[in-house]
Amino acid sequence: MGLTQADVAERIGMASEVYGRLERGHMLPSVQNLRRLCTVLNVPPHELLGLGEGFTAPPPVKEKAAAKHREDDTPEMRRLMRNLRKLTAVQLKLMNLVASAMQHKKK
Repeated sequence: MGLTQADVAERIGMASEVYGRLERGHMLPSVQNLRRLCTVLNVPPHELLGLGEGFTAPPPVKEKAAAKHREDDTPEMRRLMRNLRKLTAVQLKLMNLVASAMQHKKK
């Protein structure tokens, strides 16, 4: 193709120094810049990403069985669970006491 770094950088609207860092692997392009690179270089994205033509995505990582979403989980319940996972053991114990007290008061 005979393009210099400066040529490619200009065609995708990027500073040549930034494009040089991309080429050397010191940074990753945004999705928008990856698309522009594919167009300018006439190369499919999987080749630019080094995935090869026969690349297949790995199976999704399965979370612990307890972390799976149940069909009856509401957005509020999922949000609460995300917040609870961030708490320390002491904070979690306190939240459990609060929830228990709320249940007993409800009766």
